[in-house]
Amino acid sequence: MMSLTEIRSRIDRAAQGAGRDAGKISLIAVSKMQPDDAVESVLAQGHRVFGENRVQEAAGKWPDFRKRFDGIELHLIGPLQTNKARQAMELAQAIHSLDRPKLAQTLARLSDEIGACPELFVQVNTGLEPQKAGILPADLDPFVAECRALSLPVVGLMCIPPVEEEAALHFALLARMAARNGLAGLSMGMSADFETAIALGATHVRVGSAIFGARHA
Repeated sequence: MMSLTEIRSRIDRAAQGAGRDAGKISLIAVSKMQPDDAVESVLAQGHRVFGENRVQEAAGKWPDFRKRFDGIELHLIGPLQTNKARQAMELAQAIHSLDRPKLAQTLARLSDEIGACPELFVQVNTGLEPQKAGILPADLDPFVAECRALSLPVVGLMCIPPVEEEAALHFALLARMAARNGLAGLSMGMSADFETAIALGATHVRVGSAIFGARHA
């Protein structure tokens, strides 16, 4: 574990080394499977941007915190089932796991009904891993075009590199795909590699264990 101050200092140094503005890099504190007191401790330090994997867990945790802390920004970073999409849209300010046409169509329909939609990141399966969600790189450009045709607010791309491969290669690939599609957002980098991600253009880094320690089952 590291203190928030230390993590922010590392983000600042990584941004400075890459000639970037650290103020444009969002630190998402990944609070999935963490007890309320641990989350409240981070909130009490002034941090307001958090990431959750599961809609059900987020729904049980964040409405109460929002009554007590202003300005919370919630990012849904885990797989999203279409039957949980409405709840996700009502809870989160950003969804990082737009990964298939059916979900895009559901979000577009709900967006029309609700009158608003969270910011969306398309999850890309950069490692071509059969067990992992995400649009394949070869399918990304037409999928982004499809999402835009549905008037969805796609702002960027997200990836989770294969554990056994060099993360930098996947971050660089994601950055090229985002640039090609005119997308400014890059959700990439976790506790072990967020500095590498920042060097390659990350705008959102998802840091859990470095802030909270091991997950609580």
